[in-house]
Amino acid sequence: MFSLLQRQLFREALYTFILCACALLTLILISRAVQMRELLLGLDMSLMDTVRLFMYMSPTFLMLVVPISCMLAVFLTFLRMGTDRELVALRAGGVSIYQMLPAPILFSLLCFGLTLWISLHWISWGMGQFRSTVMDIATSRARVVIQPGVFSTDFPKLVLFARNVDPKSGTLYKIMVNDRNHKGRDITILAPEGIITSDSTRGELVFKLLNGQLYTTAKEQSSLLSFDTYTVRMPLNLLFKHVNLGSIRPRELSWKDLRKTYAAYSRQLTSASDNSKGSAYRDLLEYTLKVDVERHKRWAYPAACLALTIFVLPLGFAAQGMKRQTGLIIALVMFFVYYSLMSMGFTLGENGTLPPAIGLWLPNMLFFLGGLCGLRLAARERAPDLAGILRRVTASLPLPHKNAHPKG
Repeated sequence: MFSLLQRQLFREALYTFILCACALLTLILISRAVQMRELLLGLDMSLMDTVRLFMYMSPTFLMLVVPISCMLAVFLTFLRMGTDRELVALRAGGVSIYQMLPAPILFSLLCFGLTLWISLHWISWGMGQFRSTVMDIATSRARVVIQPGVFSTDFPKLVLFARNVDPKSGTLYKIMVNDRNHKGRDITILAPEGIITSDSTRGELVFKLLNGQLYTTAKEQSSLLSFDTYTVRMPLNLLFKHVNLGSIRPRELSWKDLRKTYAAYSRQLTSASDNSKGSAYRDLLEYTLKVDVERHKRWAYPAACLALTIFVLPLGFAAQGMKRQTGLIIALVMFFVYYSLMSMGFTLGENGTLPPAIGLWLPNMLFFLGGLCGLRLAARERAPDLAGILRRVTASLPLPHKNAHPKG
């Protein structure tokens, strides 16, 4: 059973964690809403659809929010205890820093499990639901655009006419399509039936025409072909401005799909001969590196909960007597340094300059080892006095002086 001290530490860290996580997630979602305003306006989404989209995006942001909230919760808990002189009283009562570790370590392990659960399961689910929802809304808007008995010119380089339209199923009847997407050729298609669907994997709208005829005119020559199925694909950004999903990216894959994809692409790279190492080989290598970076990222961010917690524990002891606002700024700067190192690891890993196993795990190792050294110094009461150092630095800065004005 935890002692009263451990329970109090865990409870305070938990409350601070919930507050930090909610605040950070809200700020990120607001900034994301500003970036996505053109997408939301382009699809003319309702309030409920917008809420659903942000709910599906939340797991991606939580993978970053949980580690930083865990770090801030532990740091602010010990900073508050240091400001209220509780740490001094505990040390005077014979309680060492190592006796205070069980609650923060357990808390960081729980945050690690939560982040890992989000990383391995909920991110791919959320991104998949986000893509499917956007495609469903775009498909519904495209069906609304097509009015029965009216020539529709809302599609770029495409004129579409349908005698009858079923808006629920997206089925069109007695269709005529004039396709001008092919340079130098004018294509007219007649079909008794067709359907509007979507390809969420590629982020495209799909027009499928069934059992029709295709008339082609090019350079005073014409031809006639009959077909069973004729497909016209159209990226979303051609129909709706600023709506471009594209193909599925590695960050949208599940952990199982990431492993399978990496294994398959690695075999293709291994079997490629020296003569075949052209542009196709470079594209294959680039995608393989992105998948490998994503594989390590799914574990590196959860492990950051442990590394950052160990790092800020001695920092909280060294910041005794410091104002909470100043301590919060220092903690945020430390996380900014960590995130900058991780971003550099992403870039170097995707470029092939540095193996992803090194680039993404090196920041965790540096902060973890730095935290262990700091704990040893704090246990020996040799940790630097950050508050005193900050006061001396502030005092040494030149300050403007008011000019003395003589009386009269």
